Amino acid sequence: MGKKVISKKKLSRQQQQDLDIEIGFIEGVVQRDPHYVEALQILGDDYTRCGYFEHGLKIDEQLAQLRPDDATVLYNLACSYALTGQFDLAIAGINRAIDRGYDDFKWLMKDPDLKKLRADKRFKTIEQKLQSAKTVR
Repeated sequence: MGKKVISKKKLSRQQQQDLDIEIGFIEGVVQRDPHYVEALQILGDDYTRCGYFEHGLKIDEQLAQLRPDDATVLYNLACSYALTGQFDLAIAGINRAIDRGYDDFKWLMKDPDLKKLRADKRFKTIEQKLQSAKTVR
């Protein structure tokens, strides 16, 4: 599970235009229904894909308010914190996601959204937690 794999490759002009159109449309949908979780998820993914990390963070925070116990939502929020350089919140968010049942540890260890966070020495505590979870299974 987890956030859709978001390509970090440079978008072509056509891809960027298509994404801008989709963002505009989904923003309208969310404006009419701010509790439409699926639309919010698409919008957050699109913002991140375009590199609008602060916008994506706001969406992920909104989703976390709507679904505070959803492990994937919490994981995505942690990714947004990492992408915006808020490593303390990202570490806490990943721990919360794991505590709520996030278990795609293979993806967590290679997720490009967490690349800088994995270089942080505090990430070792998450790796230890993952090792403990693997031995419990």
